[in-house]
Amino acid sequence: METWLPFVVVGITAGAVYGLAGVGLVLTYRTSGVFNFAHGALATAGAYLFYELWVKKDVPWPVAALIAIAVVGIGFGLVLEQVAKRLAKAPASVIVVATVGLLLIIQGTASKRYGAETITIDNYLPTDTFEIGSTNVGRNQLIIVLIGIAIAVGLGLLLSRTRIGIAMRGVVDDSDLMELTGLNGSGVRRMAWMIGGSVAVVSGILLAPIVGLDPIRLTYLVVQAFGAAAIGRFRSLPWTFVGGLIIGVAAAIGQKFESDHTQLLGLPASVPFIALFAVLLVVGKRGLPTPVPVRRQQPEHFTSFPMPVKVAFGLGLGVLVILLPDLVDARLPVYTQAVGLAIMFLSLSLLVKMSAQVSLCHAAFVAVGAVAFSRLSTEANLPWIVALIGAGLITVPLGIIVALPAVRLAGIYLALATFAFGLLMENLVYRKSFMFPQGGTRDAPRPSLFGSAPADNKQYFYVAIGVLLAVIAGVLVLQRSRLGRLLRALADSPLALTTYGTGTTTTLMLLFSISAFFAGIAGGVIATGNGAAGPGGLGSLQSLLWVAVISITGNNLIRSSILAALALAVLPSYLTKLDADYQAIGFGVAAIVASLIAASGFDPVTWIKDSLATTERIGTSGPIPGRAKDPTWRRSSSARTAPAGSARERELVGERS
Repeated sequence: METWLPFVVVGITAGAVYGLAGVGLVLTYRTSGVFNFAHGALATAGAYLFYELWVKKDVPWPVAALIAIAVVGIGFGLVLEQVAKRLAKAPASVIVVATVGLLLIIQGTASKRYGAETITIDNYLPTDTFEIGSTNVGRNQLIIVLIGIAIAVGLGLLLSRTRIGIAMRGVVDDSDLMELTGLNGSGVRRMAWMIGGSVAVVSGILLAPIVGLDPIRLTYLVVQAFGAAAIGRFRSLPWTFVGGLIIGVAAAIGQKFESDHTQLLGLPASVPFIALFAVLLVVGKRGLPTPVPVRRQQPEHFTSFPMPVKVAFGLGLGVLVILLPDLVDARLPVYTQAVGLAIMFLSLSLLVKMSAQVSLCHAAFVAVGAVAFSRLSTEANLPWIVALIGAGLITVPLGIIVALPAVRLAGIYLALATFAFGLLMENLVYRKSFMFPQGGTRDAPRPSLFGSAPADNKQYFYVAIGVLLAVIAGVLVLQRSRLGRLLRALADSPLALTTYGTGTTTTLMLLFSISAFFAGIAGGVIATGNGAAGPGGLGSLQSLLWVAVISITGNNLIRSSILAALALAVLPSYLTKLDADYQAIGFGVAAIVASLIAASGFDPVTWIKDSLATTERIGTSGPIPGRAKDPTWRRSSSARTAPAGSARERELVGERS
């Protein structure tokens, strides 16, 4: 007992903070229907403001804490309530975009102001100790646990025993019905977000002396509250806090096992995500709160261009690709990386855009593909193209494993399950000898063309373009196949698909397998371009960023994938006057704006196309060629009541113009 007691004490202290952060997260989710992936970023912002006031401005720490809670907790709570109100019925991918945008803004600002190094902060709570058995327990540890218990119990009583608390529980289900009681729905949600943000700030301030100030590490630690929220099934505040204690103790005990058994390296940090993944998989959607009905994003509508225009555009694009290596010169490796990322985004778009599934573990697919390619080409000495295809095939079983939660979960719960799986891969699998031993890299040789020396940068760029074109062809065939129609139906209504006798389980397995295959190929292409396969840039937070990028580049699957790759790889190389922190802040702002536009149902590309088509219709006596056969073309509600090409429609068109 004496051997385990120190670990239990440390685990209870850390678990109290995890549980406290989870309580705030569950509170905002229950009252808004929006799961805040930036909850840890709020804790980070509050901790840095506390440090600025207490350490740099010599403000007494209790006053500094209150100011941080008021400015970050309450201030951000007011802003997030307005954002959440507009995201309540948006797809899970759009919610991820908005919250990741806020996360990037906070991390970029903190890194720019204080640097990326960890800042050690003194303990502001009393550090004298008392004994429990033969174990010394700090009074600061006891105070942290008591603060966590007090806030959790107080919020539990608030939600269960008070009128405003009952309103918080009911506002997400039916705001209009709740307002019949005389309470304002927006005001209730606003109060919940202010409380949730304040609790996040408190958890960040409590963690700061323990782990130090680091914009990424502190955010990552509070993400462990996701596991506590899962144990509380995203509805029970007391069980969420208890879940935090369980996770903290289990992780602390895991540290002892880790020191005795090196094969368990990474287990303590993975405990919250094991809990998150296991609870979501076992409980399923029936045991979790019902998400708010989602407003589906409308697909883009296309104008059928004449064949000469298509041929001219294709020839022009081909000439540009051929001349590109000479035009960009030293930036060619960046464009080659963009080609690999375009393949990855195509595989991700099959899930996010085509089938309305969310994968937040796609970086794990790419990592497995990169390692598989490296080992097949260097250890098995397979030809380059055979090793590349083999890398895709080896990644397929991983896609099948990820498809298992997709069968039982949907929406934000599927996003959380895949995020937990990605974190498990990062913490446990990446460190194994068969992946990246001791965080190192593996060689990724380039192909030898026509029996000559390995391809140089220019030659490999053309090889990567060839692989991209092959993947695009495969995606186009898939879109036009029966499976493609089933995948689009799966996005619209899984129940209707089941009613017609098509099993969603088989469809989901095929979907994730194909997506994983293309992601594995992308891993091989990217690794070859870099000359090595390594874990850098393939963490779980990278998967969040990828979903955010692909979600703001339009609804067209192929075009948006290419634009996302260019935005992520090429654009930063031209913004040399802006450092990485400013780029992160700029992208975060763009992500929030784009998510709000997407949540409103407005599609700028479709609006531009319809506006151009409207202009074309002025003075015509009939429908535009190609539009009459396109039943998806949308006219305004007024024009829809008049026959196409009628005098009334032309009059309405003239008014709009």
